[in-house]
Amino acid sequence: MNLALILLYFRLKSMETIVLNNGIEIPKIGLGVFKSTAGEETFNAVLTALKAGYRHIDTATIYRNEHSVGDAIRESGISRDKIFITTKLWNADQGYETTFKAFNKSLDNLKVEYIDLYLLHWPVEGRRLQSWKALEKLYKEGMVRAIGVSNFMKRHLIELLEHSEILPAINQIELHPFNYWYFKEIVDICKLNGIALEAYSPLTKGQRLYYKPLVDMSVKYGKSTAQLLIRWGLQKNFIVLPKSVNNERIEANINVFDFVIIEEDILIMDSFNENLITGWNPVNQM
Repeated sequence: MNLALILLYFRLKSMETIVLNNGIEIPKIGLGVFKSTAGEETFNAVLTALKAGYRHIDTATIYRNEHSVGDAIRESGISRDKIFITTKLWNADQGYETTFKAFNKSLDNLKVEYIDLYLLHWPVEGRRLQSWKALEKLYKEGMVRAIGVSNFMKRHLIELLEHSEILPAINQIELHPFNYWYFKEIVDICKLNGIALEAYSPLTKGQRLYYKPLVDMSVKYGKSTAQLLIRWGLQKNFIVLPKSVNNERIEANINVFDFVIIEEDILIMDSFNENLITGWNPVNQM
């Protein structure tokens, strides 16, 4: 192996994890389980992912499949400290005291002693600051290794930063080339403040996998369009959360550390922007 190949290998390996602003390490690809049915479907998807090399699973209270995630983790035989578990506080549970109840319920569902990352799922008006105070307490008590937010836009984040002791480690939002410029302001704010970005729905829920310029690029690289979208997110230094319950796709989605998209093509992918939001749009959330 020549020097150039060795350097490329270590460059790619170094992109598999990043260090958050509190010093903990997080895998840059995680399996999302949004809309994965509790029971066999979620259990099999998570178990397949762990066997394929995933070490990051992203769930939430509202997904109602935390217990299936926990069952699969135990079945895998992989040590708990090798797996990064994210779950989220749902809107109806927000508030100071209710946050603790919801968090303990998630612990019970997952059957774990701590959570790696706990997020405010949405910026609920009138309750998000008290909910964040509860997350800070959980963090100080060692019940969670990192805390963050999801679907927070500029005004939500600025408000939080003005009233918080602990900087959010992560902001999780929908991110892909088809909405990159739409969310560019919050991406830049997060980067400026040392807050990592997590990209959910990075595959556009399948809506743009057959977009012709993307298909043409996939032929050039010998990779699927889904792999290109994931790789784009990695090269933007996002944590990427592709979701699938198909075994072959789960395995393919993590097979993205053996190539690099050249900068010229990254810029072309950036230009795919069409302000596409495949889920709820947090921009108008008060």
